[in-house]
Amino acid sequence: MSNNTPITVAHGDGIGPEIMEATLNIITAAGANLDIETIEVGEQVYLRGNVAGIEPSAWDSLRRTKVFLKAPITTPQGGGYKSLNVATRKTLGLYANVRPCVSYHPYVSTKHPVMDVVIIRENEEDLYAGIEYRQTQDVYQCLKLISRPGSEKIIRYAFDYAVANNRKKVTVFMKDNIMKMTDGLFHKVFDEIAKEYPQIENEAWIVDIGAAKMANTPEAFDVIVMENLYGDILSDVAAQITGSVGLAGSANIGENFAMFEAIHGSAPRRAGQNLANPSGLLLGAVMMLNHIGQSDIATKVHNAWLKTMEDGIHTYDIFKEGISKEKVGTKEFAKAVIERVGEKPVKLKAVEYMSVPRVSTAKVATKSIRQNKDLVGVDVYLDFSTGSAEDLGELLKKVSSNELILAFISNRGVNVWPDGHPETFCTEHWRCRFISSKNDLTINNSNIIELLEKINDAGFDFIKTENLYNFNGEPGYSKDS
Repeated sequence: MSNNTPITVAHGDGIGPEIMEATLNIITAAGANLDIETIEVGEQVYLRGNVAGIEPSAWDSLRRTKVFLKAPITTPQGGGYKSLNVATRKTLGLYANVRPCVSYHPYVSTKHPVMDVVIIRENEEDLYAGIEYRQTQDVYQCLKLISRPGSEKIIRYAFDYAVANNRKKVTVFMKDNIMKMTDGLFHKVFDEIAKEYPQIENEAWIVDIGAAKMANTPEAFDVIVMENLYGDILSDVAAQITGSVGLAGSANIGENFAMFEAIHGSAPRRAGQNLANPSGLLLGAVMMLNHIGQSDIATKVHNAWLKTMEDGIHTYDIFKEGISKEKVGTKEFAKAVIERVGEKPVKLKAVEYMSVPRVSTAKVATKSIRQNKDLVGVDVYLDFSTGSAEDLGELLKKVSSNELILAFISNRGVNVWPDGHPETFCTEHWRCRFISSKNDLTINNSNIIELLEKINDAGFDFIKTENLYNFNGEPGYSKDS
């Protein structure tokens, strides 16, 4: 019986096949014990009419191996094609995106020679839930969804990663001074979990100033954990300020599955010319080897790559006169790395892989103590373009019911009735808050239905409703604008 670890490999598009060949040659030469299953994903699959870019049979391979090493793909231009990465992350529950961002001064030009930051990004929710609506002629909406279980998983992963990799500090970036409930939850969960790791320093930054600090002084950070959108943007920023996005590998980790890749694209203009730098995919493969328990091979490959960089054997994208010694192609670079397997860098910091964090959802409080949930009002959104905020307020006061009365109207988050300001610019998209007129506050859905019938009978176009709940007496909604 083979002791090899099965993995699924996709050679991708553009430069993908070349850098995958180089990567597999290097890791097998270093002693990686692998049984490789090859699948086709990307451009040709899309063009055969598969909007997801992956055939059903490929999912069977991924379910067998649970490990996916993927080269970059090309998504055809035009609408209708779904992101393969998003589909894979969501289908396989790959909730954690991990991107080490390291400077290789002086061999790669950078303004931050001692940068060594790991960005850990939540991968499944936030604005990337992809729930969007066009609600009026001029107004579109995207829903930001942050859950306690999703926050717990990614934040715990970040702390476990820090412990497993001898990191000293975990920082959270969020924007809870504005998004007090969604980002507020993420921050709250961070503070809760940080208490379980007293050996790891923790800190919190508002994302805008945190991003500025990271771009200016990245050495002040170690591991940074973020929600999906912030993490997507800032992991690219972090990779770029190391000197080259092309050198960065990425891991997408779930409880049962994992995907590893370079963060750059398929660069079709460079395809088939033996020019491409395989380093990003190779460092993704190093993360894969560590993930599947072949940490000794991961260490050998990474140190051989560092020694190659240190020896000035560089591909065209990072070649620099006076620093580099030899400009080589994809195959020659792979050969140089293979020749250095077993060696360690002298000037660059050698690495040693030990383990990877394993986060079980059993740790996550998906069944937290149920809170009392009371319905106390409703926000009714209207498409109204035939009058001012004052006009709308006067009309809506007439449709208030015995149980629900109009409290305020806002437009794009700004309070415009009562006591609005004439200078405020308004679209045709109005949020109209109706609250319970009862002393005990609580209402029921039939009260809302009755209100909506009155609004409809009065000729208004209501486009959306949001129920307002109290949880254990605390409002589960933003109070006003």
